[in-house]
Amino acid sequence: MNRKELGKKGEELAAAYLIEQKMKILCRNYRCPRGEIDMIAGDGENTIVFVEVRLRTTSIRGSAEESLTERKIMRIQKTAAYYLLEQGYKEWPRLRFDLIAINMEGEKAQYRWIKNAFSTG
Repeated sequence: MNRKELGKKGEELAAAYLIEQKMKILCRNYRCPRGEIDMIAGDGENTIVFVEVRLRTTSIRGSAEESLTERKIMRIQKTAAYYLLEQGYKEWPRLRFDLIAINMEGEKAQYRWIKNAFSTG
């Protein structure tokens, strides 16, 4: 599988996992001039959750959690702000930035859901 296919697989696995956890997926692969967000979800408690998905099939370059860089975090924060403005929010609702880290061992996926993985900036 190439990198793009792995990313798509990771997002599919993460979406299914979040739905199992009673999250509502509002948007997938949101793109704007500022960047891209893998998923935007609602937690059922009036919080908008911006979700970054990281998948690793080998630990040679570190775990899925370790692959999230400061630069990527800044892009996600800017993209989230753009999304909120585009959606017409005059005041920011409750926000959360989560990370779904998936480490694959063959066909077996190990999930780590890190709520509030980083702040709103």
